[in-house]
Amino acid sequence: MRTHSSIGDLRALRGPVALAIGVFDGVHLGHQEVIRAAMDHAATHQGTAVVMTFDPHPLRVLRPESAPRLLCSTRHKLQILEQLGVTDVLICKFTPDFAKIDAAQFVGALSQSCQPLGFISVGYTWSFGKGRGGNIHQLMELGREFGFGVYGVPEVKLSDEVVSSTLIREAVRAADFSRAAELLGRPYTVLGEVVVGRQLGRTLGFPTANVRVENEELPPTGVYAVRVQLNGRCLSGVANLGFRPTVDSGGERSLEVHLFDQSGDFYGHQMEVAFVQKLRDERKFDGLEALKAQIALDATEARSVLQAVA
Repeated sequence: MRTHSSIGDLRALRGPVALAIGVFDGVHLGHQEVIRAAMDHAATHQGTAVVMTFDPHPLRVLRPESAPRLLCSTRHKLQILEQLGVTDVLICKFTPDFAKIDAAQFVGALSQSCQPLGFISVGYTWSFGKGRGGNIHQLMELGREFGFGVYGVPEVKLSDEVVSSTLIREAVRAADFSRAAELLGRPYTVLGEVVVGRQLGRTLGFPTANVRVENEELPPTGVYAVRVQLNGRCLSGVANLGFRPTVDSGGERSLEVHLFDQSGDFYGHQMEVAFVQKLRDERKFDGLEALKAQIALDATEARSVLQAVA
């Protein structure tokens, strides 16, 4: 998959260019419909489909106090898009200056750069440009002016609810992973780098990978049965998400994963963690031996859970 960093990069792509534009946080079922429309148009017209997204999330620039935790970081989003078959992604840096560009200027720049611009798909309620002044109706008018097609993808509903990133965040915060997966069209996962931790797990006989996630939404503190994608392999394990009260007072919340039947430290590797089921709340134990005994019980229960849902 090719990644591009400026609108000018679109000049190098075979036209007609079909753009799917949006923040696409989570790349949920609704987002996938927007992306699929651009891919279908490009396939029909022997052009190039490009997913255009923004980094950071616009709210981090416009209203940072209201910015949500992400369902997927930009790195994670790119991985998900590649799995969907996307070949080209344009990541626009969202800055205060970028936010001042009005809707007509924005679309004009896209039209000038593409050779030619053939199609834009967006969510029907999407707004864009300075002060969010542009909407689907203005986009259609601009399409007639510049000669490209526009498709405003209707909202996708499940059980009479509109699929949204907000609903998915609520499901993750409630540890309702089946609901999150239903809305996403895939299991909810977080992606992070394995970093050096305190290595206490080794002394307890349960070595863990300390996963540093990138501002992604996390479920409640607790112990979870998990599945992991690591170096092209799907592995099983048990994870602690919390503050490690038995061994660490006043620390930051961390995600530590013990992989079953594996060895090695995996430092510097990217690990994608899927939360399958919460096993218990995190709690403080009376010493390391009690903690070690509980981890053994957690590992046994996690194995049973994962075998049951295999």
